[in-house]
Amino acid sequence: MTLRIGTRGSALALAQAGTVAAKLGAELVVIESEGDRSDAPLADLGGAGVFAAALREALLAGEVDAVVHSYKDLPTAPLPGLAIAAVPKRADARDALCASAGRDLDGLPAGARVGTGSPRRRAQLLRRRPDLEVVDIRGNVDTRLGRLDAADPERRLDAVVLAAAGLDRLGRNEVVTEWLSLTSWPTAPAQGALAVETRVGDERSVSKLEHRPSRMTAEAERGVLARLEAGCAAPLGVSAIFEDGLLFLSARVYAPDGSEHLTASHALYPEDSRDPGGELAERVADELLAAGAADLAPLGGARP
Repeated sequence: MTLRIGTRGSALALAQAGTVAAKLGAELVVIESEGDRSDAPLADLGGAGVFAAALREALLAGEVDAVVHSYKDLPTAPLPGLAIAAVPKRADARDALCASAGRDLDGLPAGARVGTGSPRRRAQLLRRRPDLEVVDIRGNVDTRLGRLDAADPERRLDAVVLAAAGLDRLGRNEVVTEWLSLTSWPTAPAQGALAVETRVGDERSVSKLEHRPSRMTAEAERGVLARLEAGCAAPLGVSAIFEDGLLFLSARVYAPDGSEHLTASHALYPEDSRDPGGELAERVADELLAAGAADLAPLGGARP
């Protein structure tokens, strides 16, 4: 029987799920989510998890055999009956600036209008360029890029910040005017990673896609998110890399206006721990909380 892979219907979701389906010889089943039907801010809809809810409901109902998520859109709490059966090799985790006239971030004119729907990106932009006007936007990649040359001056933007992985998966790298370094510009936990979810007991159907280093880094980053209880409204950037046998994890919490930030970093050899990602995430998150991160940004991790 042909495996049925559930996906959202956006061009990016179809591109992501299409690569998974091709490797498994599966067929795609498009499922619409509340997040796809609404233009309201993500925080008002209940966070990025709104995109995953409809897919998971279809999976639990047996309408599909597996679903493909952008891993960063999944709630950190597991859902009973479902399992992250595979994390394929991770794509570029960086953010990318797409600006008119080929400008980089430092080259934007004073007071330039830059679009993003992310509180983290807003804080990062204002920290680097306090003079910018950061505009809250929603929509797919083409909708956001279309605002760079919009005829209506009130809609027109000088730049937008998008995930590098999404642009690459859509074949749109030519619009990037600056790749933003993870060292100075950490991104959302698990950005660039996919999560293939199945019902518990069906994990072997997609296990050939598993890339252990990608799971290790994505889960370490998400561990910080979970420990800090940082929802989609929290300006949190996290970056993990696996290099020379070491797992490195760094996280940064920003004040919403970008005026301040706190950073914590740790590393360990995975073979020295039963749960390397979890142990690193706990160290990093606890250090941030001890330094006052919960006073700097809207976090729940400091509550008793």
